[in-house]
Amino acid sequence: MSTITAPAPPPLAPSPGPSIAERAPKRVISPERVAAASTLLVIVGLAVVAVAESGISLPGMIESWSHAERFFARVGSITFPEPAELLYLTALTVGLVLCGTLLAAVISVPVAYIAASNTTPGPAWRAAGRFITVITRAVPDVVLAMVFVLMFSIGSLPGILAIGIHSIGMISKLFADAIEQIDEGPRMAIRAAGGSKFQQFTSGILPQVLPSWVATVLHRNDINLRGSVVLGYVGVAGLGLEMSYAFKSLNYSLGLGIALVIFALCVAMEIVSSVVRRAMLGIQPSGRGLGDRVVRGVTDARAARSSRRTDAARSGAPTSGPGLASTAASGDLEAALRRPWTGSRVRNTVWGWTAVAVVVGSVLICDIHWGDLVTFWAKVPAIAAQFWPPSFGNYEASTLVAAMGATIGIALAATLLSFAFSVLIGSLAARNVAPNGAVRSSMRLVLVIIRGVPEIILAIVLIVITGLGSQAGTIALAFGGIGLLGKLIADSFEEVASGPERALRAAGATRGQVYASATLPQGRRALLGHSFYLLDSNIRCATILGIVGGGGVGYYLLNAGQGSNYAVVTTIVLMILATVLIVEGLAVWMRRVFR
Repeated sequence: MSTITAPAPPPLAPSPGPSIAERAPKRVISPERVAAASTLLVIVGLAVVAVAESGISLPGMIESWSHAERFFARVGSITFPEPAELLYLTALTVGLVLCGTLLAAVISVPVAYIAASNTTPGPAWRAAGRFITVITRAVPDVVLAMVFVLMFSIGSLPGILAIGIHSIGMISKLFADAIEQIDEGPRMAIRAAGGSKFQQFTSGILPQVLPSWVATVLHRNDINLRGSVVLGYVGVAGLGLEMSYAFKSLNYSLGLGIALVIFALCVAMEIVSSVVRRAMLGIQPSGRGLGDRVVRGVTDARAARSSRRTDAARSGAPTSGPGLASTAASGDLEAALRRPWTGSRVRNTVWGWTAVAVVVGSVLICDIHWGDLVTFWAKVPAIAAQFWPPSFGNYEASTLVAAMGATIGIALAATLLSFAFSVLIGSLAARNVAPNGAVRSSMRLVLVIIRGVPEIILAIVLIVITGLGSQAGTIALAFGGIGLLGKLIADSFEEVASGPERALRAAGATRGQVYASATLPQGRRALLGHSFYLLDSNIRCATILGIVGGGGVGYYLLNAGQGSNYAVVTTIVLMILATVLIVEGLAVWMRRVFR
């Protein structure tokens, strides 16, 4: 009997369900991140509008070039002050800048100590220290100079105090950051051995932060030299004052001659800063600036000659043996008992006494009337009453608000233009992005040349050629911003992790793909932070450029100061302070969100 087999049931259809892509976890975007991205888009949109309203156009620039040709033809040959007068003005400018920077460095040490989280006596002290860094950084040095000219009259002391107080903001902030990054081991060991707070600072903290502090002070000194030009417009003695007199009297040949002297002085100061940094710290400068490059070239050549002499000496002398061992041991003992005057010690001693002589000479040439520092206190109540309470004076509130908006617009437009060019130039100046060494070196040279031109001098020349308005100020700020932002971008891109770049190259990715997928994403946070830093700096600089006719609220600031409407000056300073604090707050927030 045969068995009937039932047919097999058809296979079951797959039940509908979520696909693999649907089951994969999705990245949750926080509302804060959306808000930060939206804010960033709004800022970029405002910057685009500011560029459109600045009046910058290619036909206009071509027309301005014809104006420039006529201007330089009218100027004729460039003239300079008499050699003795030029030497005195140069020494006076360098002297007051050095004195102001050293004053800021001295005051910044205790401010940084209470502002650093690991050395502050308490939260209230730290808040006070941070407030000092913010307020001194936000108040323009030209406003401080204006106040001190009222107290001490025209001379070098107002410039020294203005440069010193304004520089406390940057120097103390970087000093505090350096203290917070120290190795706590030496300090804890000194404290465990019963050392006082002063001993902990001098022996456990100062040796670690000294190289960073010296570099910070020298860098700030270079910035102060460039900024000292505009202080001449409010009565601070030096090259800036003489240049302001020359341009106000339409003596453009003399004004341009003094501007060339200031440019050469800025380049020379950068080289001297690199030499001093190497002499004081005993380290080879690693920066890409002109000064660092010159010093590296000289020291490398000197090291090569020394190495050849050493090799030649070793080729004719024994290098081992009992006699040599005993001689070496006795030499070590002698060195331990009495430090010998080696070539290095002689050089360091000479450099030390040279630095002391320069500081003393700077104080002497500034001809400071020390008695004024005691008697000026009697003038403080009367002068303070002129600045407070703040007032709009004869201006409508809407006028000053619109002028402040114009200043912000100039800063936004200049930042956007600088960003567009800096990303290209800065990327090609990075070692891991540039196609070859020649391209990288040429881009670095371009950045060095741009950084050597003070924005205020470029703005004055552009204003003379194109006329008053925001166009000259925007172009000057954008040009100067390329030198700063381009260098920061290049350095940040060179510091990214090389692993992702090597992995993409091994997979056959092109240079552009490596840049877009590895270099740029890793440097995005630094790029954002550097851009906000430039915007912050441009807001202050746009105010200063307005003083010489670059548009914005600086024009009203100068008029208020020259017209003794000091309550209006206070109003404008408060507006600048509020703007700077908002920008700094946005920068901190976005760096935290996009980290």
